[in-house]
Amino acid sequence: MEFLLQFLIVSFPLIFLLYLLPKIIKNNSRLYAPGPFALPFIGNLHQIDYKSLHTSLWNISKSYGPIVSLRIGFMPAIVVSSASVAKDVLKTQDMIFCSRPPLLALQKFSYNGIDVALSSYNKNWSEMRKIITIHLLNQKRVQSLRYIREDEVLRTMNKIHGLALSSNRVNLSELLQSATNNVMIRMSFGKRYEDGHEHKKILRLLDDLQGMITDFFITDCWPGLPFAGLIDKLTGKMGRLDKCFQNLDMFYQELIEEHLKPQNMKSNEEDHDIIDVLIQHMKNPDLNTLELTYNHIKAIILDILAAGTDTSAATLTWGMTTLIKHPEVMKKAQEEVRSVVGKNNKVVEDDLRKLTYLKAVIKEVMRLYPPTPLIPRETLKETILHGYKIESKTLVYINTWAIGRDPESWKDPEESLPERFLGSDIDFKGNNFELVPFGAGRRICPGMSVGVMVIELFLANLLYLFDWSLPDDMTSEDIDFETKPGLTMHKKNALNLLACVHH
Repeated sequence: MEFLLQFLIVSFPLIFLLYLLPKIIKNNSRLYAPGPFALPFIGNLHQIDYKSLHTSLWNISKSYGPIVSLRIGFMPAIVVSSASVAKDVLKTQDMIFCSRPPLLALQKFSYNGIDVALSSYNKNWSEMRKIITIHLLNQKRVQSLRYIREDEVLRTMNKIHGLALSSNRVNLSELLQSATNNVMIRMSFGKRYEDGHEHKKILRLLDDLQGMITDFFITDCWPGLPFAGLIDKLTGKMGRLDKCFQNLDMFYQELIEEHLKPQNMKSNEEDHDIIDVLIQHMKNPDLNTLELTYNHIKAIILDILAAGTDTSAATLTWGMTTLIKHPEVMKKAQEEVRSVVGKNNKVVEDDLRKLTYLKAVIKEVMRLYPPTPLIPRETLKETILHGYKIESKTLVYINTWAIGRDPESWKDPEESLPERFLGSDIDFKGNNFELVPFGAGRRICPGMSVGVMVIELFLANLLYLFDWSLPDDMTSEDIDFETKPGLTMHKKNALNLLACVHH
């Protein structure tokens, strides 16, 4: 028995080497994009840092070019790091590159891919996106909910006003995430959470979600191997994933049950939020060609919370971090806002279209700190990309972080220079591939316009109403730009500043 065990231990690597030899040869063929040599069994895993995946892949791209071929365990992958290749992926061959990879965590949180953001490209995705676009993001509805956005901004500014008068530090990371969370929850679900235990619980759930959704799972790298899932269980990752999912599922269920209570039923269709609409569609199959379930509703709640809340909060925090690091830019943005708004005491949405420099500041923040630094895609079939063969079901990472720092597209790419966008037609609406923080093509973020409006409104009021400075025990050298793991790129350490009421 002991001899047999020793034989298996010794022969196991050899067996796998023989199994993978054809794959290794193929991976290093001239037909495929260049990349670091893939080792047997593990591929390029030893060269990838999952704690900062976007910067890890960016560093690899510096050595091998704008298309890098990798193998993550058994899974073929490419990394796209330039505007020209991104244009081919997101526009020219969008139909081939428009699906999502069925990674374990993505599938788990999206109820096996029945949402919009994480779903594979299929009929379900098309129908769900149609419902969201028509009933949640149509222009009339978005405009009718303006009072919610402006009210939440006012509440936030009042909190900062109180902290400023008492000379207390303002934790902008926490405050802005709480505020943007309430904006989306009120607009989407007709509910508001006060700053108590319940609200902190939601923010903690979202934080756990971000940590799990991009975590490394053995199952993803070696699909089909019987021991892969066992290792994920033994390391505790599967247990943490299940617990996070169950906690979120319970929260979704509570929201749905509140909408099902007779006393909460809304007679006027104009007052229906997205949960009301989805329940109506579920109970009346004639309204759509998709057989909706409660899991579809939960999957959409996930999209709204994760994509709608997290991305806006992250961008605002990075915006204020960049501005406090560059006081000359902050001063210029404040002068513009205060000149446009005058003595009106607050910035309203009608003022935003006049704030040219503020919009340039936000574009520059999104170039340097895109809310989603890596856009995951999966190929639907084999294709040729810039002369290289790409297999079907290849994992594709569009590295928006790297694209925003590409010296081929940007002069002084590491410098924060909002002026580069003044007089420029470059925008983030999916037509300029050197700036794609929201993606492009058919999978572009459907809530982009609402998210940008929320960011502009909050940032304009922060600059109009207050003068900002670092706490006495900090200098500009202490301002850090470290990031947390997650699909959305959050600042790792909270941004604490001092606010002074502007008179």
